Amino acid sequence: TQSKQSGIGGCLFFVLGIVLDILLFPILSVELKTKAPGAKTFLQIIYTRYGKPAHVVFCCIALFANIVTITALLVAGKSAISVLTKDASDEFIAFVLAVLFGSYCFLGGLGTTFYISYFNTAITFVGLIAIVVSIAYTDNINESMSKYVSIDAMYDAMSCIKSTEGNYEDSLLTFRTRSGAIYGLSLFFMATSLSFIDQANWQSRIAAKPVQGVIGFFIAAIMFFCLPATIALPATLTYASMAYENGTHLLSQNEIVNGFITPFVLEKIMGSTGAYLLITSITMALMSTGSGEVMAVSSIVVYDIYKVYINPFRRLLTPTSCILCGLQKVGGKHEVCSCPTSAECIDCSKDLKRKSKTRDFAVQYTCPVHGDYRHYEDLLMHHKSWCIVWVTISVIPYALVVYASNINLTWVIFFMQGTISPFAIPLLLAIIWSRCTSPGVITGCVVGLIGCIAANFVVTEVVYEGGLSNFFINTIQDYSLLAGCVAGISLSSVCTIVTSLLTNKIKTEEDVAHEWDKTISINNPLNPWQRLYEEELAQFPPGTKPTAAIMGQIFRSARNVAVYGGLSFVFLFLVVVPAVVLSFGVLTREQFSSYLTFSYVICFLAAVFVVIAPPTEEMYQIVKTWKSSRNTEIQKEKVPKTELSRL
Repeated sequence: TQSKQSGIGGCLFFVLGIVLDILLFPILSVELKTKAPGAKTFLQIIYTRYGKPAHVVFCCIALFANIVTITALLVAGKSAISVLTKDASDEFIAFVLAVLFGSYCFLGGLGTTFYISYFNTAITFVGLIAIVVSIAYTDNINESMSKYVSIDAMYDAMSCIKSTEGNYEDSLLTFRTRSGAIYGLSLFFMATSLSFIDQANWQSRIAAKPVQGVIGFFIAAIMFFCLPATIALPATLTYASMAYENGTHLLSQNEIVNGFITPFVLEKIMGSTGAYLLITSITMALMSTGSGEVMAVSSIVVYDIYKVYINPFRRLLTPTSCILCGLQKVGGKHEVCSCPTSAECIDCSKDLKRKSKTRDFAVQYTCPVHGDYRHYEDLLMHHKSWCIVWVTISVIPYALVVYASNINLTWVIFFMQGTISPFAIPLLLAIIWSRCTSPGVITGCVVGLIGCIAANFVVTEVVYEGGLSNFFINTIQDYSLLAGCVAGISLSSVCTIVTSLLTNKIKTEEDVAHEWDKTISINNPLNPWQRLYEEELAQFPPGTKPTAAIMGQIFRSARNVAVYGGLSFVFLFLVVVPAVVLSFGVLTREQFSSYLTFSYVICFLAAVFVVIAPPTEEMYQIVKTWKSSRNTEIQKEKVPKTELSRL
C-alpha cells in the first residue's frame, strides 16, 4: 500500500521504521537480563516492583497487544488465501488459520518452536528467492505477463503515474516523499511500542544469552531491510504497469488496502507456481507468528492471572516473598528466606528419577521443601496445555467477527498499533529507572492512551475531508497517525516521570540497590536462573550473592555490543541511508535498476545465511558441549589414580 501511494520512497521509509525498532530492542533486552535475569516476562517485573494494581493494568495491555497482532494475522491471512484460492469461505479461512496458529504449540514448548521456526524461516526465504529468480532472471512466467515484469516496463509505468501530494515532482520514482517519511516515523513509534508490549516477543527474544541475542537482532535488522524491496515493491510496480496498460485499476480500493496486490500479481505472472510459493511462505510466517501469540496469551492467562489471582500456591504478603516458605527474599529488618534450591536437594533428585520412570501425571513427590510446589507447577503446565487448546479454538469465532466487520489490514496495522504507543515509555522506565513508581506507570499509560486517541480524532476531523464519518480511512492518514503517536508518547512520558518523582521513596544508593534486589529475586526455585549463568558467576568468590551490580559486570560486554553496535547501525539506517537516497531526485532508469539489483543481492545473501548459519551454530554448540563433558569425565577418572598414588 505504501509503495502504491508514495512510490519507492514510501517502501524504503516503511522498512527503516521496522529496522530501527529491531535495533533498539537489544538494549532493552540486556537491561532486563541485568536487572531481572530470572524473569521470563516483563509482567513479572511489573508485579515484583509494583504489586497488583500496575500488574493488572499491564496484563490488560499485554493481552490487547496480542489481540492486535492476532487480528493483523487473521486479516493478512484472509487476504492471501482469498486471492490464491477460489471461493474460499470465511469459515474455511478462519478454521485453516486457527489450525496454523495452534499447530505446533504442543510439540515441546518454546524450545521446540525455535527449531521449527528455523525450518519455517528457511522455507520462506527459499520461496522468496525462487520467486525473485523466476520473475527477474528467467523466462519462467506467463508470456502475456512478460511485458509487465521487466525493469523497463515497471520504470515506464511508474514514470507515467503521478503520486499523491508531497512527492518530489509528483513522481513515484523518488525517495523524497513527505507522506512516506511521516508514515515511516509513525510506524517506528508503533512497531517499537508493540515490540516492547507483546509478550510473544519477550518469550523468545530473552531466551537467548545476551551476546548471542544482541548479534541476532543486528542480523535480523539487516535481513529485514531487503525484504519489502525484494517482493512488495516489484509486485506493486508490476501491478502499476498492468493497471496503466489496462487503463484502470484491476483491484478495488478495499482489496488494495487489505494487501491483495502481492498475491494477485504473483498468481498472474507465475500461475499456479507463484500461488503455491507464496501460499507456502505465508503459511510458514503465519504458523510461526500465530503460534507465538497463542502461547503468549496462554502464558499470561495461566501464569499472570490464574497463578497470581485465582489459585495461587501461597497467599503472599508481598510480591518479593518466597513462594515456598512465605518469608522475604530481599534483605531488610525482617527474617529472610533460606530455602535451598532444588539443585542442592537430595529428595528432589529422587523425585525426578521417580518421575522419569513413570508417565503418571499425578506422581507423588516426597521432598518436604519442594514437593508440593513441584506438583503445583505440573498442574499449571496441565492448565496451560488446555488453555492453548481453548485459545486456538477461540480464534475461529473471533476471526469471523473480524471478517464480518470488514476491518482492513492497513487500519489494523496503523491505527490499532498506534493505540499501543503510549505504553512503551512507562514499561521502559519500569525496567531501567529505579525511581519509577506504580502511580507513575499507571498514570502515564491512562493519560497517554487518552491523549493518543484524542489527538488522532481531532486531526482526523479538522484536516481531512469527511472527518470521522470516514473513520477507517481518515484515522490512518499520515498526520492523524503522527499526531496520535507523538501525543501519546509525550503525555505518557511526562506523566510517568513527573508522577514518579513526586511519589518515589528512593533517597540513597542503598535504596536503589534494594529496589533492584526485588527484580534480582525473581526466580523459579525448581529451576533457578543461576544454573544458566554458572560459568559467568564462577568468576566471583563462592557464596557471592548476585546483585544488579554484579550482573552488570557479567553482561558488560553484551551491553557494550548492544549500545555501540546499536548506535552504529542506527546511525547507518537513520542518517547514512536517508542521506544517500535523498541526494537523488527522480531516479533514472539505471539508478532504479541498480536499487532493485542491490535489494535482490541482499536478499540472496540473507537467504544463504538463514539456511546455513543456524545449523552450523547448533553443531558447534553440540561439539563444544560434548568436549566439555568428555573433559569432565577424564578429570573424574584421574581422581582415583591420584588418591592411590598418595597411598
